Amino acid sequence: MGTALVYHEDMTEARLLWEDPECEIESPERLTTALERLQQHGLEQRCLRLTAREASEAELGLVHSPEYVALLRGTQALGTRELQALSRQYDAIYFHPSTFHCARLAAGAGLQLVDAVLTGAVHNGLALVRPPGHHSQRAAANGFCVFNNVALAAKHAQEKHGLHRILIVDWDVHHGQGIQYTFEDDPSILYFSWHRYEHGRFWPYLRESNADSVGQGQGRGFTVNLPWNQFDPELVLVAAGFDSAIGDPEGQMQATPECFAHLTQLLQVLAGGRVCAVLEGGYHLESLSQSVCMMVQALLGDPAPRLLGPMVPHHSALESIQSVRAAQAPHWTSLQQEGPVPIPSPSNHSPEGKPSTLLPGGSEFKTAAAQTAAALSSLLDQLCLQPTPPVRMAVALTSLGAGLVLPPDVLCEKGSAPQEETQAWARLHEALAKDEALTALGKVLYLLDGILDGQVSSGIAATPAPAAAATLDVAIRRGLSQGAQRLLCVAVGQLDRPSDLADDGRNLWLNIRSKEAAALSMFHVSVPLPATTGGFLNCVLALVLPLAYGFQPDLVLLALGPAHGLQDPQAALLAALLRVPAGGRVLALVDAESTPQLAGVLARVLCGEAPPSLGPFSMASPEDTQALMYLRGQLEPHWKMLQVAAPV
Repeated sequence: MGTALVYHEDMTEARLLWEDPECEIESPERLTTALERLQQHGLEQRCLRLTAREASEAELGLVHSPEYVALLRGTQALGTRELQALSRQYDAIYFHPSTFHCARLAAGAGLQLVDAVLTGAVHNGLALVRPPGHHSQRAAANGFCVFNNVALAAKHAQEKHGLHRILIVDWDVHHGQGIQYTFEDDPSILYFSWHRYEHGRFWPYLRESNADSVGQGQGRGFTVNLPWNQFDPELVLVAAGFDSAIGDPEGQMQATPECFAHLTQLLQVLAGGRVCAVLEGGYHLESLSQSVCMMVQALLGDPAPRLLGPMVPHHSALESIQSVRAAQAPHWTSLQQEGPVPIPSPSNHSPEGKPSTLLPGGSEFKTAAAQTAAALSSLLDQLCLQPTPPVRMAVALTSLGAGLVLPPDVLCEKGSAPQEETQAWARLHEALAKDEALTALGKVLYLLDGILDGQVSSGIAATPAPAAAATLDVAIRRGLSQGAQRLLCVAVGQLDRPSDLADDGRNLWLNIRSKEAAALSMFHVSVPLPATTGGFLNCVLALVLPLAYGFQPDLVLLALGPAHGLQDPQAALLAALLRVPAGGRVLALVDAESTPQLAGVLARVLCGEAPPSLGPFSMASPEDTQALMYLRGQLEPHWKMLQVAAPV
């Protein structure tokens, strides 16, 4: 299985036939430029290319009224003046004689992608479509959107494939009110949207775009946000708008293209990796095309480029997260464990009154565009898709050979570091003197050098239990001496931090399964292994991942030592998430007594596959929650990313 790319050149036929500064940015070049960039980077060639089909009128009826579909069908015979008059009846819409055909293709592409993923033909994919869809409603076009492509895909997955839990993630800069209206009373669809709101002063200027809009009837609590594993989706649909990307005239935001690779990879740990993305907004052609490439690269399983720059959340983002938690807490028991969440007052930095909208083509828009052009050009010149290493994944697991099932493109490494070099490192520890430990150490060093040299993306190596701590110590020192600037070590099990390891900011030690929670410094953290699914998720999502993003490692050592206590799905989730902030550079050290199944699942997630489900959700124990809250209190002044993710 692979990644599908669904497209049809006919979707470029519709275009604006009269002057309209607001609508002129929704142009055919949005698709052609993105496709050309995918081809230039060799990404289209790696995908399964599917030619989009038209959605039938019966399929359109899953979301839209017969009268609205008939109205759109009639636009095929209208002249320019009639099309312009009809367009004026809607907000930010233009019609063309080809609009009905293009919009049916866009809707059909989403249905086709869902079919391909849910039948197992592919693992995930992107529908590269226009017109977009998430603003479209049952009987109204809106915001460049004609048919609601993602809502139709969700209804299709329910009706044809019998799905009961679908997560829709909408990261377009504008609220997708059309999707929200469609599913606001449906508890089987979780709609999660993050968008600019500005306290109702950003288009579409709707009160129901706020955090306290949580759905209606049986669907209350299924709009906006909740801890994902309590929902456990069977499919993830992404309304993939790229108008929050840097340089975009609509969003006027600063998201760099690699952000979308990170968002995609974080979503791929859900629903067994069944992710179907459908293009929505994005109107700066270069920024859009780069962002689309980043997303497709992530869907293909390639490591995401590391995020650079200070990782400090903005006050307004923290305010929004707190508002969402307060609104959702009555509907989700996992959000109630912390107690009442205070509802923040609106930021005093918010603008007063309705802001002046920068209409594309207007003088203010042109001025704003010129101000960002130089910075954007510089950024995109520096930004390049990370070349896939010659070997994505290598393993040195001779002791685990029996019953070990690996992905087909994994290299079984037989090389070893030079004997003299290995022996020199082994002299640091008596435990490495034995032949078995010395042989394992040579393979670890060889694999580590391959990762640091860019020849291998990630790796797994087995170490004898008596030499696990000593091998990890050597791996840390070797990594730091061979070019790693920031090394994150996540040690699970009976593994102590080397006593003479410098606390100089170049390494962050995080031990899971210690006897008690402790933060001996901002770079030396220990936490007990939680006993429940909810407790483990809290530990990973509210401690490990924020620390990893805040530290910005260029190498991660994940050591599963003696008595590590992790179940295979837990170890896989931990590895999958650590892979994202590290640009894929992860070396996993496993106990030689581990099962082949553990090594196999780690190899799959480090190759970009989804981890297996953790199983039924169970709440974190009060003891685990207390330990986590204590650590967060100690560490939050030093690691600002901890403010973003609170325990659930």
